[in-house]
Amino acid sequence: MAPNSWKSKVIMNVLSYLDYKTGKVIIVGSKRVGSLYRVIQLSIIGYLVGYVFLSKKSYQTKEESIQSAVMTKLKGVAVTNTSESGWMVWGPVDYVIPPQGEAVFFIVTNFIETPNQKLGNCAESPNVPDGHCKGDEDCAEGELVVAGHGVRTGRCMRDNGKSNGTCEIYSWCPVERRCQSQANIQDTADKFHLKKCRYDEALEPYCPIFRLGDIVNQTGHSFQDMALMGGLIGILIRWECDLDRDPSECQPRYNFTRTDINVSRESSGFNFRHARYYETESGESYRTQFKVYGIRINIMVHGKAGKFCIIPTFIHIGSGLACIGGGAWFCDWILLYLMKNREFYKDWKFENVKNSTTEDIQQTPEEQQPTDLLPEV
Repeated sequence: MAPNSWKSKVIMNVLSYLDYKTGKVIIVGSKRVGSLYRVIQLSIIGYLVGYVFLSKKSYQTKEESIQSAVMTKLKGVAVTNTSESGWMVWGPVDYVIPPQGEAVFFIVTNFIETPNQKLGNCAESPNVPDGHCKGDEDCAEGELVVAGHGVRTGRCMRDNGKSNGTCEIYSWCPVERRCQSQANIQDTADKFHLKKCRYDEALEPYCPIFRLGDIVNQTGHSFQDMALMGGLIGILIRWECDLDRDPSECQPRYNFTRTDINVSRESSGFNFRHARYYETESGESYRTQFKVYGIRINIMVHGKAGKFCIIPTFIHIGSGLACIGGGAWFCDWILLYLMKNREFYKDWKFENVKNSTTEDIQQTPEEQQPTDLLPEV
C-alpha cells in the first residue's frame, strides 16, 4: 500500500468523527416488531407511573434523618403486702428509677405540691374517669383504679347529696387534685380520650397509652416470667409521612421487641440495687436496701417524610423518556441484526449524504425515492 494512500485513509477516518449523524424515520410494516415496541413503551410508562410515582412517590424530596424527641410518662399503682412493711401502695414516684432517665438535662419550671401525704382512705380525684361512681356497687373493694391513685375500698363518696361521686381509695392521701393539660396527640372532641384509650394494634393504633402487660405480649414473651427476673424491651416508633396530605394523616406505627435475648433464647434479666435512708429522732441514720427486678424500656424513633419537588420529578420523567428511547434502540437492533431482510433494512436505515463545494446535490421529482412502506416481514 502506498504511503500517500495510507495517510489519506487515516485523515478520512479522523475527519469522519466530525460528521453529523441524524436520525432517519423509516416506517417498517412488521406487526411483530411494532407490537414488541408498543409493549416495551407501555411497560416503561406503567413502571414510571405506577411504581416510581405512585408507589415510591419519587416526585417528592425526602428527609430520612428525622430529628425527634420522645416524652414518656408512667401512670398507675401497685399494692404489696409484706411482713416487713405491711400494706404499701407503689406509685410512679416509687417504682420509676431514675425518675427522668439517664443523660437528660432537666430544669424545673413548674410544680404541683401535695404536702403531708399519708397512707389512708380518701376520695379519688374527679379527674380520673375510672374513679367515678353512683353507688357503692361501682367501687368493688380491692380493685385498682385505672390511671388512678390507689385501690378501691368499696365505698362511693358523694358531696352534698350529689348523684355522682368518686370511689374511696386506699392510697397516699390527700391525692393530687390538679391535673396538667395533655398535648394534642390526636384530633378528638373527647377531652378524656387519652384517659380512656389503650393501645390496640387493630382498634387504637395511634393511642400512646400502653399497658405494660400488652407491651410484653407484643414481644412474644410471658409477662409473668419477665416480671420475675426483669428484662429489656425496645419500642420502635416509625413515621411514614406524606407532607402533601393533611397533617392529621401523619401518624406513628409502633413495633415492640425484646433486646436482652441471646442466641440461645435465654436472658439474664435486669436488676439493680438502691436504698432509702431514714433518720431517728435521736439523729441516728438507717436505711432499707432494695434489690429490684424490672423491665427497662428503650424508645427509638425512625421514619421519613416526603414533599413534592419539581427537581426529582423532572429527573425521573427524563429517565423514563430515556428508557423509552432504549426500547426503540432494541427494536432497531432486532431489525438490523436478527431479521431475515436485515441487509435490506440496513440499506434503508443508513445513507451517506455529501454536500459538493461546487454544486448542490438535488434530485428531480422523477429521481426521488418512493415513500411507500417497507414490506412486512
